[in-house]
Amino acid sequence: MNSATKIVISASRRTDIPAFYLPWFMARVEQGFFEVLNPFNRQVSTLAASPDRVDTVVFWSKNFGPFLDGGFGETLQQKGYHLFFNFTVNSAAPLLEPKVPPLEVRLEQLRELCSRFGPRAVNWRFDPICFYTAADGTIENNLADFSRIASAAARCGVERCITSFMDDYAKIRRRIALKPGFSFLYPDLTDQRQTVLKMAEELAEKEMALFLCCEKELLDSLPAGSGIRGSSCIPTDFLMELYGGNLSIKKDSGQRVTSGCGCKVSVDIGSYQSQPCHHSCLFCYANPAAV
Repeated sequence: MNSATKIVISASRRTDIPAFYLPWFMARVEQGFFEVLNPFNRQVSTLAASPDRVDTVVFWSKNFGPFLDGGFGETLQQKGYHLFFNFTVNSAAPLLEPKVPPLEVRLEQLRELCSRFGPRAVNWRFDPICFYTAADGTIENNLADFSRIASAAARCGVERCITSFMDDYAKIRRRIALKPGFSFLYPDLTDQRQTVLKMAEELAEKEMALFLCCEKELLDSLPAGSGIRGSSCIPTDFLMELYGGNLSIKKDSGQRVTSGCGCKVSVDIGSYQSQPCHHSCLFCYANPAAV
């Protein structure tokens, strides 16, 4: 089959497959197909998953430990798949992300990912930026460990940091209602601009670039020469630079294009309902069960 017809699999925006669902994923690879549930109309389609149909698998995770320990990446490469990684590493504090591994463990996973698969195949996502009022009334954010993570990522050779500010969803409001005294704060455009410009300045010193995910208004407000760009977390143009081939560079119309999403077309194989994420992050938009 002509390489132009190959697709990119997103695994996954909807759940954390590398942390929790690798046996399912590998079983489907062996069977040669995925059954994909559309979360909006509930229709199920069948997606051929053999290497002659799939060019690259883009994995999203907050815990690549099971993936690395099981050698799943090497197995997939031997089968003929290309791999790309969106690794979210935010903070050492457990308040917002109570069930992710300790930060030092995640930083070692980042080092190992870059060592095994190359730093250009790894996006570091610091996502989302959160401001909040803690139970004791103090105003906090999750940026305290940003410099530490940035330094570790730079030592690994990572070139791209992707970020956004937390969005307000009803399921998030229901979740934090169970935590008396806690509330998320939503900085205005001026505060957002100051935050990302400071982040970009620090990253530039480490030869890293900052990208904004679904933040069109903020991006448009930035001064010329800031060096901050819009993100494409499924970057098929960059994947072709890495691996060759001839993939579609059309934007994914199923994503938040009007908000600034630059993702190119892919097929997301995860499920919000049947594959719930167990990290229990307070700001999670995907998992209504996370409390």
